[in-house]
Amino acid sequence: MDNYIVSARKYRPANFHSVIGQKSLTVTLKNAILNGKLAHAYLFCGPRGVGKTTCARIFAKSINCMKLHPDGEACNECESCKSFNENRSYNIHELDAASNNGVDDIRSLIEQVRIPPQIGKYKVYIIDEVHMLSSGAFNAFLKTLEEPPHHAIFILATTEKHKLLPTILSRCQIYDFNRIRINDIVEYLEYVAQQEGINAEREALNVVAQKADGGMRDALSIFDQVVSFSQGNVTYKSVIENLNVLDSDYYFSLTDLILQGNVGKCLLLLDEILSKGFDGQHIITGLAAFLRDVMVCKDAETIVLFEVGDALKGKYLQLAQSCPVNFLYRALKMANECDLNYRISRNKRLLMEILFISLCQLNQPLQTEDDKKKTVIEPIAAQSSNETGQPTVQKDTVPVSPQTVLSNLPKEDLRKESANITRPISITIKKTIKENQETKGTNSSEDRQSELNEHFTQEDLISAWQIYAQKEEDIHLKNTMLNFSPLLKDNCNIEIVVSNPAQEAKLNEKIPDLYSHLSAKLRNTTIRIAVRKEEPNSPTAQPFTDKEKYQFMATKNPNLNTLIKEFGLRLD
Repeated sequence: MDNYIVSARKYRPANFHSVIGQKSLTVTLKNAILNGKLAHAYLFCGPRGVGKTTCARIFAKSINCMKLHPDGEACNECESCKSFNENRSYNIHELDAASNNGVDDIRSLIEQVRIPPQIGKYKVYIIDEVHMLSSGAFNAFLKTLEEPPHHAIFILATTEKHKLLPTILSRCQIYDFNRIRINDIVEYLEYVAQQEGINAEREALNVVAQKADGGMRDALSIFDQVVSFSQGNVTYKSVIENLNVLDSDYYFSLTDLILQGNVGKCLLLLDEILSKGFDGQHIITGLAAFLRDVMVCKDAETIVLFEVGDALKGKYLQLAQSCPVNFLYRALKMANECDLNYRISRNKRLLMEILFISLCQLNQPLQTEDDKKKTVIEPIAAQSSNETGQPTVQKDTVPVSPQTVLSNLPKEDLRKESANITRPISITIKKTIKENQETKGTNSSEDRQSELNEHFTQEDLISAWQIYAQKEEDIHLKNTMLNFSPLLKDNCNIEIVVSNPAQEAKLNEKIPDLYSHLSAKLRNTTIRIAVRKEEPNSPTAQPFTDKEKYQFMATKNPNLNTLIKEFGLRLD
């Protein structure tokens, strides 16, 4: 027990060959050593646990190796390599900038740099978390970093390159380390499990790799945790239980219910998941990641991005065949928007339920304006008295409500119906529709045109205008339409007066769509739409250009003109 070493330390790479997922960088460093083209300063940057400090140590050891292998690897047999492996080397110094970030610490380092190495060619200084240095320490370090002694090499490591001064970055060769791919992590964990005599399912290791988020150190730490929990038998079930990961079967079930449009069962399954203690945002992000994996399985070209284990691959491919592409795109967008709104929402559960209700509607066919007009309304059967005085339902009545039919009749027929209101309404409606159908083929073009020339009021125009504005996705255009109402002129002419040219241009671009919308809503095809900018001298006019703004301010404060004259300023 006393000799136990965690896997992250025990299996830390000792040479370039054992570094996982950074092949291009290790090849570059080995070639630099073999060709003798070493820079005086390097910057290793990237996410945590991807091998920055490890590569810096391997690089430092290889630089001073006295019997370097032809492939650029250190021999581990010479005095320099042995002293490094036994942590007694005086040529390699490590400084933790997180706890040694002051000017005095850097000055002490600079004093050490002047002393040449006793064994080997170079003294290597590894400064970890270099972004933690203070501004004074950075400034004290600049001169030495730019022109160090020929025997000194600096290797800086950081997870936050953007916090470094540009003057530091310009003095270093920069190496960006990548996140390690899930498959590479899984393969290395399998190697570790084999060395330790541990039984581990590949699907379980895949979950560990996904949880590590591209960091090998995190993956090895999580691996030790699940090994302790499962007592050496790492299974998929034990891993998701220990790491509190939502089983993918839930996501498959949720997606199936969403495709069926079964809102009730979908909400019940969501309640079951929440009752197990899973965080709502975790469910949303997990669903988004699941739908993303399904989407990449749709195309043979993007399937290379699929990083789920082989055991689940068949289920994903089968589900991908039943999911339309448009459904996946829209579902991903909705899940992402829900994720963004989750933290600021006061009723988080309701937000999630609205998401799943909306997702269940995605697979239903979209209704156009024409489809909405054709929607059949449940019949309201008219009753008439028979000879026995009992009410009977007309069998041949039209299956729509009287209000719906009357609202679609021409005004002449509507007046007739008002005069004959005492007659059985179902018979009257049936007769009127029949007459309209019989005369439909004989109507002249003028009669058909008159059906779309109905009279409308200013209130009708404002109502139709606001309906369009509320659906507008361009926020600037939406605000313009809500702030500037149209004015109904004579002969169905509509005028919109705006305050600046930008608003005028945006509205002019939308005139074709506006015309179609207003014609349909107002049932009038003779409308004409005109947009113009407000007169500059109008009392409600707002300044837009720089000159107009100046003139507006000058009217408020005449001293502004005096100031410009005294200092000889001009307005370009």
